[in-house]
Amino acid sequence: MSSTTLIDPATEQVIGEVEHTSLEEVDAAVERARLAQRGWAALAPADRAQALRRFAEVVNAHVEELAQLEVRNSGHPISSARWEAGHVRDVLNYYAGAPERLIGQQIPVAGGLDVTFHEPIGVVGVIVPWNFPMTIASWGFAPALAAGNAVLLKPADWTPLTAIRLGELALESGLPEHLFQVLPGRGSVVGERFVTHPHVGKVVFTGSTEVGARVAAGCAERLKPSTLELGGKSANIVFADADLERAAATAPGSVFDNAGQDCCARSRLLIERRVLDRFLELLEPAVKAFRVGAPGDADTEMGPLVSAAHRDAVASFFDDTVDIAFRGSAPDGPGFWFAPTVVLANRGDRLATDEVFGPVVTVLPFDDEADAIALANSSIYGLSGSIWTNDLGRGIRVARGVESGTISVNSHSSVRYTTPFGGMKASGLGRELGPDAALAFTETKNVFFYTGSTS
Repeated sequence: MSSTTLIDPATEQVIGEVEHTSLEEVDAAVERARLAQRGWAALAPADRAQALRRFAEVVNAHVEELAQLEVRNSGHPISSARWEAGHVRDVLNYYAGAPERLIGQQIPVAGGLDVTFHEPIGVVGVIVPWNFPMTIASWGFAPALAAGNAVLLKPADWTPLTAIRLGELALESGLPEHLFQVLPGRGSVVGERFVTHPHVGKVVFTGSTEVGARVAAGCAERLKPSTLELGGKSANIVFADADLERAAATAPGSVFDNAGQDCCARSRLLIERRVLDRFLELLEPAVKAFRVGAPGDADTEMGPLVSAAHRDAVASFFDDTVDIAFRGSAPDGPGFWFAPTVVLANRGDRLATDEVFGPVVTVLPFDDEADAIALANSSIYGLSGSIWTNDLGRGIRVARGVESGTISVNSHSSVRYTTPFGGMKASGLGRELGPDAALAFTETKNVFFYTGSTS
């Protein structure tokens, strides 16, 4: 059986080996999940809600353990990893309220009573990426379980440890056996089988736009619903009337968090031309002060890239023609480090159009509001973004004009589990999180009851 050797990205030391799930094992897991799902869906909504709350309690008791696993497996700074583990707990608690709120409608019709029900899909396949293994997994499995489904979770090859542990914690919490199964392995085996298996009723995929397109095509061929959260090249738009000091101080975190390995990273910095020089003067010390170092240190703001292969992919964007404005620092010695980098580019340059997925931000000037919107929308992506202005009307106009699924004004916030999240254009299809997420894991059934003539 094949396996993946796991490497600590900060030390380059081997930390473990994880065996891959075979095609036959995926098929067996689907059958087990189908049986478990029937019993789970038959439970009273209040009982399903209580089971999810117990799962959240167990996760809460293991927040530090999960965080330390993420530090070693993914290179996330410990402060970020603790937040991520707490986020899983919070997402579970939030969707624990969903089973009792999946309310249908009574629709007035002639000759009888018409009502709707939200029926679970059955077995859901959730495919998660390596950049945020815990949090993105919870966005799929928590609402899917709340809606009465079973979940098969495929973690990324490089970062499976927290997903595997969450599967164990689900059992420890008393969640029914086989209801939530974690299946490490190759996307070409496990993920592909989620798409092709006739008894996996929906696929949730987060990852590259290229692979997402293949998932969508495979699901469409089988009339199977899918939710896709894909790539991004989000714009951070700074107008001359903004609080430039605050915008510059917060810009590094908006792109260098998780070493830029974030689809929401504000990797295009759009600055109104008449304040470009002043903004860069403010940005440089903020970038150079951004703390890059050992993920286990409490004051570290950015750790290493996830692997040597990914570091090489990021470095491949740079040659002698790239105009580097300035860089931060990164440790010497072992580890997959890449210093935070600010680049000056022209519209259409590769660094201005392609998703680097590393700690690199490209600066592009614009002339006026219309030019800012046009430049922001010139990307094939449309996931997130920020707008900095003290003009309320402009903030509203630009937020409505930018083709992205999640926008923040005078902020870099992209994700709240209480609000919907997802992209436009090549950044994906569908929405996760928010109060309606559990509905996306149901089918609406309409039932008409004939009551006879009233005349």
